[in-house]
Amino acid sequence: LLVFGGAFALSAKKSPNVLYIISDDQAWTDYGFMGHPQIKTPHLDKLSKESVLFERGYVPTALCRPSLVTLANGQYAHKHGVTGNDPSPKRYLKEKSNQKKAQLISYLDRFETLPNLLGEQGYLSHQSGKWWEGNFKHGGFTHGMTRGFPQPGGRHGDDGLKIGRDGLKPIEDFVDHSMKENKPFFLWYGVFLPHTPHNPPKRLLKPYQDLGLPLSIAKYYAMCTWFDETCGQLIDILEKRNLRDDTIIVYVTDNGWIQNPEKNGYAPRSKQTPYEGGIRTPIMFSWPNGNLKNGKRKDVVSSIDLFPTVLAATGARTPKGLPGLNLLENLKNEKPIKRKGIFGESFAHDIADV
Repeated sequence: LLVFGGAFALSAKKSPNVLYIISDDQAWTDYGFMGHPQIKTPHLDKLSKESVLFERGYVPTALCRPSLVTLANGQYAHKHGVTGNDPSPKRYLKEKSNQKKAQLISYLDRFETLPNLLGEQGYLSHQSGKWWEGNFKHGGFTHGMTRGFPQPGGRHGDDGLKIGRDGLKPIEDFVDHSMKENKPFFLWYGVFLPHTPHNPPKRLLKPYQDLGLPLSIAKYYAMCTWFDETCGQLIDILEKRNLRDDTIIVYVTDNGWIQNPEKNGYAPRSKQTPYEGGIRTPIMFSWPNGNLKNGKRKDVVSSIDLFPTVLAATGARTPKGLPGLNLLENLKNEKPIKRKGIFGESFAHDIADV
């Protein structure tokens, strides 16, 4: 009876929650914890001390939509088929082709997604922020904000892009709902920050203007601080509900960015390029109850590794043949990661084969 009771308690234990924090268009250098002399990111600095921090993380593709799909299904762009951001919905509307409209959101049907696989474990999931693949349900999310193409403004997130800039109430409401249902949750916080438009609150902009920086630089730096502020608010939602200790927080940026001092745009060798300015990002894993050995790591890792690692940490089914590595044991014991190298690929902004 004791053995049976112990087994039942083990099987009934709730799976850890999962939170993906995905920065949008941010250089790997642009954080306090990465040594930037001027940009203030106190909340992410604190998270970095509570995490396994890979300072040499990379994404395979230096463009948001392909990079985000890689996070969703653990595949390289040449496999999942999303090699660029467009063709745009405007083009589809002009052509009036229902077949091509459907093709815009058909790529996720090729592979199982993280929300799908976590759903098998009883997870509820919420999408907010950047999401190009149609409605949030197309991808396996049970809840979300993005209505999706062909709805007005549905090209890359529509209502989802309001998260962070207009507060976090949809996420807060979802967390409360999950607790009421007594189910673990997966949060996709693909916030539209520090992405353009660079229009930070004046209270955040003024300290950078006071440094005598060019206006475009000051605005971008303030956007990084605004993003950091929302991360603090997001973590606070977890802490106030006593959920922080058993929530896996994963941090990554979709692609790099170097602010052009002359205008609100990116400089050469950053976004859309295979240089470090385009593909490098800090990658963090934080899980207080997960027995992770926190600290900085020298290993080179890729965002392609997040998919199998989170599936392993949650006990979810892992599809065969994934290109990424399960980093869970490394997170717990600091053993060197065995790999010959990491890989990436570069494409035009528009999808060329559609």
